[in-house]
Amino acid sequence: MLAARALADCADRVVIVERDALPEGPEPRKGLPQARHAHMLWSGGVRAVERLLPGITGALQAAGGRRHPVTTGMVALSAQGWFRRWPESHHVILAGRDLLDATVRGQVLADPRIDLVDRTEALGLTGTDAAVTGVRLRTRDGAERTLPAGLVVDATGRGSRATRWLADLGLPAPEHREIDPGVVYASRLFRAPEATWDSFPVINVQPDPHGDGPGRSGFLLPIEQGRWIVTLCGTRGGEPSATNEEFLPFARERLRHPLLGELLERAEPLSDVSVTRSTVNRRHFYERMPVWPENFTVLGDALAVFNPVYGHGLAVAAQSAVLLREVIRRHGWGTPGLARRVQRAVARPVRAAWDLALGQDVFYPGATASGPTVRDRLVSAYVGRLLYTATGNGRVARRVTDVTSLERGAEVLLAPRVLLAAAVGPLRPPLEGPPLTAEERKAAGV
Repeated sequence: MLAARALADCADRVVIVERDALPEGPEPRKGLPQARHAHMLWSGGVRAVERLLPGITGALQAAGGRRHPVTTGMVALSAQGWFRRWPESHHVILAGRDLLDATVRGQVLADPRIDLVDRTEALGLTGTDAAVTGVRLRTRDGAERTLPAGLVVDATGRGSRATRWLADLGLPAPEHREIDPGVVYASRLFRAPEATWDSFPVINVQPDPHGDGPGRSGFLLPIEQGRWIVTLCGTRGGEPSATNEEFLPFARERLRHPLLGELLERAEPLSDVSVTRSTVNRRHFYERMPVWPENFTVLGDALAVFNPVYGHGLAVAAQSAVLLREVIRRHGWGTPGLARRVQRAVARPVRAAWDLALGQDVFYPGATASGPTVRDRLVSAYVGRLLYTATGNGRVARRVTDVTSLERGAEVLLAPRVLLAAAVGPLRPPLEGPPLTAEERKAAGV
């Protein structure tokens, strides 16, 4: 949807080809298999979506979504200890995935330059290894046709068949890499205690990727209609169960701190447990291919997918859509080499999120065939020192959040003042427990 909105400012007509039957409002649909799990949109992604759809934050808030302050509104236990709740420096949007999709979809499809063709599958590309001319389609009734296009954007997600489509045109396979931490997600919706509805922090109990045994984590996001969506995670040997009966014991007994379990004891379950194993980090390096056809580009999860625990997929997709529009505006529609320029540009936000994910996931047993590289170990050691420093240094905490929110690149973490702060370490002593306020504890009943 965001790619279509970006293109609408550059082309006469944009056609969205969608396999699902799209609902009118915020309802579940088959093509969002991870929609039953926790999502949040970091401020770097919020800014990108606002550039494409001005006022979208207000629309989401009017529909029940939350603009949530970071790190003020977060209670987080890292491998290095509890983070303090520093004054707001960034924010996230908290909403159920169905609500987020429906709000964006409604604004995009209201644009008369954008047409929707749903219940239709993209089968492959037409054209040659030098230039794509369109896409082959098949509707639900089995009828096939060709849709000519001056530009084809693959935004089909984790199930993208772009590598096969390019091979069918005679192009070589792209370089790619996978890091599979073996994470299993189990999520459940709860009715939150009524006293928490107006304001309650995000709760995040993180794993220790360098510890003994599997990594277990969990997070609670307050979303619309007085609900909490809670996701529990575990790597190989520590996976959460798919049964309702074992959800609460896992949260209370298997995580590094029982806070999540204590909160859920006083909340009302609203759904059964949903499980996914689609958490592998996978990146296609299309920008490195020796040749690239005109009139074709790949965005979003079709280009790279990340372990969802970091919350970066939506933000990267939004930033990529903005870059799609910027590159076309800068160089002009139909300029030779335009698609290649787009592909190189959208690799930038992908690279930032990829490095953040690999910094932890590469250390879990079985994540890669060869284990972490020397570079992986050096980067992880420095990041670990930064996170330790951030538990007691607000300036460093802000710089770390600059990067995790995808507002700034990782180079800010190498600034001389940050290097010096990391060498010194935290300026304040470690917290002994979760930094919930007395009012928050009372509201949640803990």
